[in-house]
Amino acid sequence: MIEYKIEAHDTSLIDFLPNHPMTIYTNDTIRRTENYTDQLGEQIQIHHMGLNKTYILLNTPRGKYAIQNDLNTQPKDTVPSEYTFKKKFFKKKILGRKANRIIVNHPSFKEPIEFLYFKNISPRCNPIFEEIPGLLVKYSIVTIDGVLDYEMIRFNEYNPNHDLFGIPSDYKRISFSDFVEIMTSPSKNQMVPPE
Repeated sequence: MIEYKIEAHDTSLIDFLPNHPMTIYTNDTIRRTENYTDQLGEQIQIHHMGLNKTYILLNTPRGKYAIQNDLNTQPKDTVPSEYTFKKKFFKKKILGRKANRIIVNHPSFKEPIEFLYFKNISPRCNPIFEEIPGLLVKYSIVTIDGVLDYEMIRFNEYNPNHDLFGIPSDYKRISFSDFVEIMTSPSKNQMVPPE
């Protein structure tokens, strides 16, 4: 189990981008990522790493849905990354472990940002950057809302309950296009304007 705190890099945006934790559970085959946003509330992604398929669990006013996605059918991103990486010497101790350092540049960063990672732990637990050869401990991501800083605050090694990685029986499995259709169609409770 890995927990990250997420904060806006620019302190003037903290009121607009409230802090929410991100928690990851993995059993080396399946990864469960729990996130929260003000727009969608709690979002849970179940990713079968071997099959490269995901479900996103959303509890909406119109019902509970498990949105299916086969990542093998997604087009590969051919746009080159704007992030550049440069290794740094010496290590830092985080949560009782030694973390490697790397300096990262991006056009949206006002100055280079130091990322940290555990080299001896697989990056499959949180595979954000292919260029990082280990589990990210501290990193930053450019989003449409601004730069977000992620920092690991907990790391526990144990065997998570198998039920964490299943789709609850009260969630309806659905494609993304069907989910969009449901969310954008007028609900039975809404008044439909006359034509």
